[in-house]
Amino acid sequence: MEKQQPSLESTLKSTDTEEFIDIHFYRPIGYRWALLFQKLGVTPNAVTIASIFLGVGAGICFYFDDIWISLLGIFLLVWANSYDSADGQLARMTKQYSALGRVLDGFAGNLWFGSIYVAICLRLYPEWGGWIWVLACVTGYFHSKQAEMADYYRNVHLLFLKGKAGSELDNSVELTEKYNQLSWGKNFWSKLVVFFYRNYTTDQENRSPKLQKMMKVLREKYGEVAPESFRSNFREKSLPLMKYTNILSFNTRAIALFVSILIGWPWLYFVFELTVLNILLVYMVMRHEKICKSFIVELKEGKYK
Repeated sequence: MEKQQPSLESTLKSTDTEEFIDIHFYRPIGYRWALLFQKLGVTPNAVTIASIFLGVGAGICFYFDDIWISLLGIFLLVWANSYDSADGQLARMTKQYSALGRVLDGFAGNLWFGSIYVAICLRLYPEWGGWIWVLACVTGYFHSKQAEMADYYRNVHLLFLKGKAGSELDNSVELTEKYNQLSWGKNFWSKLVVFFYRNYTTDQENRSPKLQKMMKVLREKYGEVAPESFRSNFREKSLPLMKYTNILSFNTRAIALFVSILIGWPWLYFVFELTVLNILLVYMVMRHEKICKSFIVELKEGKYK
């Protein structure tokens, strides 16, 4: 019998965590790419690697103060992001999940924006001198933290929405155990991937102490399966914060980047990340920690059965 084609909806993480531009633009395009790649036998990681070349190509274009080359760069970055959507959708279609895929996906985004930062710095260096590099380095640091925590809170929400099977959430304890089981001699690349992924996860955990305490209390009282009443209540309070995780991911920052490039003030993009996105990052973390603090009290009082 002919195998039924997976639906677009089945390739989404969840409607809770998808934003308007993704649902109506990137996900439909990514879905069609994923169907094509599935027929061709292309792996999700190969799609991610292809997105690196497109994203870096976009960054190179932004070096030139030319409207048509800038438009080409915008097109290439949009194309790269459609591949970023496609690799996840393809992974969900084919059940090809891995820590390497998670690390590679984040690495790809870092290379996209790393090339964009370098291009902007080289473009503005004659006017700004070395200060533009300082501004770019500081901005890049905060960019990584914004994306890191947005990814973490999204996966926490998915954990209580869909369970472990529907979330990519990991913890540093299990990753450390996995790291210790691997040998540098026999499993060099696997151990290297787990090393970076563990550090990434540890940083996420260190920035969300109340969430970590809530998860600890939850495990102590209920084991690995939280009561449905708790899961429902958590999702309800976490859902309003999903819009901030989306703003701190790709689309909003891409729009700010495109506008700053097109009006000929690329430095404005750095200012946007350092001010608007950092304010949203702090607000999102504080709100989430406050929610978790209230749940710790409720769990200790035995509210959930």
